[in-house]
Amino acid sequence: MTTPIFFGSEVYRGSSYGRWHPLRIPRVPTVMDLARAMGWLPTAQYRTSPRAKPAALTLWHTPEYLDALSHAEAVQQVDEAIRDRHGLGTVSNPVFPEMYRRPATGAGASLLAGELLADGGVIYHPGGGTHHAFPDRANGFCYLNDPVLAILSLKRAGARRVAYIDIDAHHCDGVEHGFAGDPETLLISTHEERRWPFTGVLDEDGGGNCLNLPLPRGLNDSEMAEIRERLILPALAGFAPDAIVLQCGADAVEEDPLSRLALSNNAHFDILRGIMALGCPRLLVLGGGGYNPWSVGRLWTGIWATLNGHDIPDRLPPESEAALRALHWDGARAGRTPPAHWFTTIRDKPRPGPVRPEVAQRLAHLRERSAARGEMPEP
Repeated sequence: MTTPIFFGSEVYRGSSYGRWHPLRIPRVPTVMDLARAMGWLPTAQYRTSPRAKPAALTLWHTPEYLDALSHAEAVQQVDEAIRDRHGLGTVSNPVFPEMYRRPATGAGASLLAGELLADGGVIYHPGGGTHHAFPDRANGFCYLNDPVLAILSLKRAGARRVAYIDIDAHHCDGVEHGFAGDPETLLISTHEERRWPFTGVLDEDGGGNCLNLPLPRGLNDSEMAEIRERLILPALAGFAPDAIVLQCGADAVEEDPLSRLALSNNAHFDILRGIMALGCPRLLVLGGGGYNPWSVGRLWTGIWATLNGHDIPDRLPPESEAALRALHWDGARAGRTPPAHWFTTIRDKPRPGPVRPEVAQRLAHLRERSAARGEMPEP
């Protein structure tokens, strides 16, 4: 695979979790439209995400849960027993017309990505990153756990050591459930402290292979740069993976309504560039959280530009600006009067700041723990 591959699907354009759900907004279609308007998504690099069949999903999910999920889509309702057992039909994971087809499409792309990366390469799957689902239960807007399926697929296709980095604002509880204690899988999660699902505390190491870094509100670009240079990249270098999965949830940026972190999208781009410089032969980049349509679309399009080495202009051309002006955000105060740069730029202005003592201390704690195990150099 000589050039990065982009997985997308029209199922994301024609489906929604419901009128008032945070995932009512368009996300993947915005990335597709904006990347094409920029001339960054030629046909040769685009692949339509396949829909995974239930048999393929049993690589991690239980047959009973998959039956319940597909049946709920077919009849468009669940009874109390199914809701209690499988988490379907809740406020977070509602019944909607594509409730199996949409997540199965995301899972299908992640499963196929593992196979396509058998001989190396780069794949971008912004519809992936649904990191909260459990084998027998929907959870946190996630019906299927495509990052877990991607890691399992990579290993089945020959990858021996897989590193999973998650920079979403929320802890990757489902992925940790899947791989805690696995010495051949490294998990690194940066996430906002005291935010749902309230897991991933500093000393939660998953049996030795998990680096959880809960972060205070207002996390700035300078602090994330410290985390990148002192934790993420050294840990990856020490682990020496032959496959890397990056979940780049867009909810860690300042404009997101469901978190209180304050990053610019430059932090995500810089982490990705650092990972790419390591030269790992297999790289899969997933989407994840993100609930402001403009900040998600701009960030994830910038990720695609970074993967391809495209220069991001200071001002978008008219066709690209039109793709962003076509967005709307019903019921959201910020969507009533969006600032001009949400339409005219991809890259945010940097948001530097002081590295607060609590961030430095937690970072030092994780480095010391990893150094004691021989996983990275002494701090």
